[in-house]
This record gives sequence, C-alpha cells and structure tokens, in this order.
Amino acid sequence: MITHNNLPNFDEEFFKNQIEVLANQAFPEFNKNGFGEDFDYEKVIQTNFYENKDISNFETFSNIQIVPQNNSYEIFNVEAIRKDFPVLNEKVSGNYPLIWLDNAATTQKPKSVIDRISYFYEHENSNIHRGAHTLAARATDAYEEARQKVASFVNAPSQNNIIFVRGATEAINLIAHSFGKFNLQKDDEIIVSNLEHHANIVPWQILSQEVGAKIKVIPVDNDGQILLNEFERLITPKTKIVSIAHVSNALGTIVPIKKVVEIAHRYGVKVLIDGAQAISHIKVDVQDIDCDFYVFSGHKVFAPTGIGAIYAKKELLDIMQPYQGGGNMIADVTFEKTVYQAAPNKFESGTGNIADAVGFGAAIDYITKIGIENIYRYEHELLEYAISKMSEISGLRFIGTAKEKTSVLSFVLDGYDTTKVGEYLTSKGIALRFGHHCAQPILRRFGVETTVRPSIAFYNTKEEIDFLVKTIKEFKNS
Repeated sequence: MITHNNLPNFDEEFFKNQIEVLANQAFPEFNKNGFGEDFDYEKVIQTNFYENKDISNFETFSNIQIVPQNNSYEIFNVEAIRKDFPVLNEKVSGNYPLIWLDNAATTQKPKSVIDRISYFYEHENSNIHRGAHTLAARATDAYEEARQKVASFVNAPSQNNIIFVRGATEAINLIAHSFGKFNLQKDDEIIVSNLEHHANIVPWQILSQEVGAKIKVIPVDNDGQILLNEFERLITPKTKIVSIAHVSNALGTIVPIKKVVEIAHRYGVKVLIDGAQAISHIKVDVQDIDCDFYVFSGHKVFAPTGIGAIYAKKELLDIMQPYQGGGNMIADVTFEKTVYQAAPNKFESGTGNIADAVGFGAAIDYITKIGIENIYRYEHELLEYAISKMSEISGLRFIGTAKEKTSVLSFVLDGYDTTKVGEYLTSKGIALRFGHHCAQPILRRFGVETTVRPSIAFYNTKEEIDFLVKTIKEFKNS
C-alpha cells in the first residue's frame, strides 16, 4: 500500500499537483470526475486503491512520468523564495535588515533543509551500513538516498561514483593523495590555473614536495579568463593531471571547462574540476563535461557545512587507494592484511557526517524543485543589473570582467582602503567578504592584495543591490 509516508517531501500545493497528475495518468477514469476540483487527494494517499491497479510499491508509482506543474517558482517569485530562508529575517548591526551578499563564502539554508536534519535526529538517528535494527535501516536508507540525489543532480552514471567528504577542500586533498601519490613521480607535472583558490593549490604543492613533481600555471588575460592556447602549450608527456576551478571564487569567471577537458584528454591527461563556486549557479553534467573528477561543497549549495562530494569515474575509483583507514570501508581484516570494500565505501572510513549528508539531499531536492536553469536566468539578470548600477560609482573598479561570469562582484574603490569600505558596508547590515578570499595569486595578477566581494544568490533582490550601491556612495561622501 502507498501512503503519504512513502512519497517525497513536497510542500502541500506542489504535492497536491503531483497527486493530481499521477492519478490522471495512472487512472484516466478520474478525468471524468473533475479530479482537480473535487477529488480528495488526502483520501488518494490514505486508501489502498493503488493495489487494485497492480501498483503496490512506490518504485512502480514513481516511474510514472511527472509533468512539470505551474507554480510560483516557475515564474521565479523571489519574495516567495525568500520566505523559505529563516535567517533572511534577521536584523543585524543596530537593527538593519540582513542583506546576505556573502554567498561565495557560504549560502543560507532553506527551512526544508533545517527541518530534514531535525527529522533525522528525531526519527532516524543511527550509525549506518552495519546495524540490523529499524533506525539503522532508516538512517542507511536516508544516507544512500542522499547519495543518489547528488549523483542525479550532476548526472553521474551511478551513485557509486559519488564519495561523501567534508567539502571541496577535503575532496581535492583526497584525490591528490589517493590518485596523485600513486600515479605521479619525480618530474611529472600538475597544471593549475592562476584563478585557483588556495585549496586547489596547496594540496598539489604538498604532493609535489612528496614525489618531486612540478606545478605549472595557466595564465589569464586582463579580463580574468584563462588563455586556452597557453594552456595547451603547457602540456607535455610528463603532464599527469589538470586541476582547475569551474568558477573563480575571487572573480566569478566561468572557465570553459569542457574545452579544458577536451584539450587535456587529447594528450591523455586527467582533469579535476573544482566546482565549489559553480554548483549552485550553473547546471553541471559530469558526463557531458567528461571530467575525471568533479568536487564541490554542500554548504555552497544551500546544504549544511561539513559535507561535500566527489564525482569520479569508476575506472579511477577502482585503482585509487584509500585516503584513510578505519571501519565501514573494509570487507575483511586480519593482522596480516586488509581487504577493502569497493567504492564509494572504500573512501568513507569511520562514522560519516550522516545527518548533514541527509540535509545535503534535502538541499538538492529544494534546488531541483526550483530548477537550476531558472536560478541561472534570475541570477544572470541580477548580476547584470548589479554591474550596471555599481559601474555608475566613480572610482569603483571591478576586478575580473570576463564575458562569462557568475555571482561574484569583486571590486576596489580607488583611493580607499578595502577594509574601511568593507567595515562600513558591514555596519549597515550588508554581509560580504573583504580581503584576499583565499586566492592571493589571482588578486596579485591584477595588482591588488584585497578586494571587496559581494556575491549573489537566487534569494537576493534588486532592492538589495540598490541599497549596496547607495551605501557605497554614502561611504565615499562620509
């Protein structure tokens, strides 16, 4: 029997629409009865009439095509979306409304994610994969369902291509160790770009020091876009891996990663994509990109902190060595040797961040419901609006002006100390980052040590941009 406990967690209106569509598809006779107007959809999910139609489990039920429904999100009602994020109601800095423009550092969490984590601790909390009791089964199912959601979100071939980690930083460190340490040797080469976050530089430096490899750097043009011709010239028979950001955290540049992968693969070179700054803004399809690794953090995509994911091709996971040893990742242990489980368990030793992985899955549900394409369109329009308005401020200079760009609006105000600008904006309730953004090499490429960095998400508004611009002008006149 199908009950409401078996069905996905949608809001009431969305849930009602799905029941209507599914029932119309499965049981056309209901069309005659004015289903949408009079039918009691609560009764639909509380009775066993599905069993009479040979639909006795949710797997069969969920295979019926779900037709997209008309709802507020499809026309992108930003005010409706903002109501989903409790923290956006906060007052800060002497009773100013919070304006959260620090999304490149972390994103805020919708109520559905917060509630899902609470539900886990109230009804499902247990360790996973080993216990036979009810809560162990619930927790394991919830954890593995989250893995499947992440896999679907990036179009991975299988959930077994997804490894849960603490975030993008741990992901890159894991790959540098488990792939790099066992596949690179003295004088081999690692290529990164000038755009990279320190987390995509330091692990490779550590590896290079351990094995004697060399790091090469792809230069960027004066707009902050990588030079593809220069990249290809850097590749030699000694090049083993390219590790590059999808989007720059300091500039917002969208890197043409598909072209990067095509060039690298032409020479047999593996490619890791750091997707931390892309995953909440751009549709990611790892099979279309054909990257060997794609990594990202949950907290950058409206999920909790302390959880992230690696996508890796199966043939690489099969040959990679474990990053850490412990329980959960073993098949058999003696004092002489250990037999490891297959991926992904091989890379998830010990008790993982189970609850936040479940929250990660809830965040993916939330984004999927709104639609990543809808998010991109809205944010792109907002970004163009912000660039236009901020360009009116005399002395304001953007750092990073690539044609393909998302989210980040890094700037300096000529003649003014960056810290003073940032502190003034913060005093007016505007949360943003000012400093080097853990990306010192790229800022130095543009002759600066620090910038002010507003960064937008789909819950930001034109009114917030207007207030930002007004406040920068006030600072200049103060």
